[in-house]
Amino acid sequence: MWRRLSVLDWIRIGLLALGLIFVATGLLPLERAVESLDEIGPLLLFLLGVIVLAELTKQAQVFDVIADRLAVAGRGNYAALFVLCTAFASLVTVFLNLDTTAVLLTPVMLALAPRARIAALPLAMTTIWLANTASLLLPVSNLTNLLGMEKLNLSPSEFATRMWAPQLVSIAVTMVFLWLFFWRRAERGVDRYTPPVVQPVADQALFTAASVACALFIAALVVDAPVWLAASVAALIVLVAFFVRDRSKLTWSLVPWQLLIFVTGLFLVVPTLSRYGLADLMRWLVGAAGDPYRTAAVGAGLSNVINNLPAFKAIEEVIPVIAKDQLLALLVGSNVGPVITPWASLATLLWFESCARHGVRVPMGRFLLIGAGLAVTGILATVWALVVTG
Repeated sequence: MWRRLSVLDWIRIGLLALGLIFVATGLLPLERAVESLDEIGPLLLFLLGVIVLAELTKQAQVFDVIADRLAVAGRGNYAALFVLCTAFASLVTVFLNLDTTAVLLTPVMLALAPRARIAALPLAMTTIWLANTASLLLPVSNLTNLLGMEKLNLSPSEFATRMWAPQLVSIAVTMVFLWLFFWRRAERGVDRYTPPVVQPVADQALFTAASVACALFIAALVVDAPVWLAASVAALIVLVAFFVRDRSKLTWSLVPWQLLIFVTGLFLVVPTLSRYGLADLMRWLVGAAGDPYRTAAVGAGLSNVINNLPAFKAIEEVIPVIAKDQLLALLVGSNVGPVITPWASLATLLWFESCARHGVRVPMGRFLLIGAGLAVTGILATVWALVVTG
């Protein structure tokens, strides 16, 4: 088992170990540590539920059927396929979390590429860019949103009411960059594609159960049910279905232990560092005026240096409770901005691993340069939408 751990896995384990050392040595008081762990209890339940739901939904071929039918609906027209794929990736990100788009939808789209004789890179870039930039609308769309919900004190519907305009703007900017640099005729090299043959579903009962579970999860979000409860119930439905129909898929690999220990370690390490100078540095970076553009820029910049989760957590701790618009601007920076470096978000790291497994070459220089253009343009436009609709 130890030999199968990746470098990223060891970093996650090391982060948790460092957090436990901080608690054991008294650098982080036990009371503060317990407070942090209480804060992330519902968050960990949500992560466990939504990732199990997404993984078993993929196993039930729900994503495969939708991707095939989108390609068929496009009828060989690249512009139509582009709109359908961006809509699909955006909806998966909004309702099932950005990691679902990066980790589970990416293999589906890459498997579609050879069947429809489509270049793989445009499909891959669509999933990873929209995994980040389409994650503003709901608390469940991104872990950073969930981290900020207690301070924002907004229900899912109130959060969506505040963020719908910024979300539309960030998706629109992303679509422009995707079309100009990856999807237009000069980039893809052909006029039309071949619609694939829709593959039959292996188990209709599992397909139906997973589809119903996803629909119920989305409906629960609409009525402002607790996100951890909605994800847990939906995951339980598909777990029962697979227990009855195909127990071989119910393995311990379904448990996202890497993400769970990373988040736990994060909530121990960042509060400790904030007690010993990190908070002062973050206050200096964002400034005392609470400027949303500066806050978003700092969030994006720090995300591309150290990853968006620790960056968001470090900056969020120095933003006053009453400065809700500043915190929302930070969410824009830490959600839309991490499209430059490969380590800027966990989703991007996992996406690179998926591309490598499928033999898709990602030109690194191009990825960095175009990503920087998207980050700057997307943040400016999205924060503007946040400000004018405030």
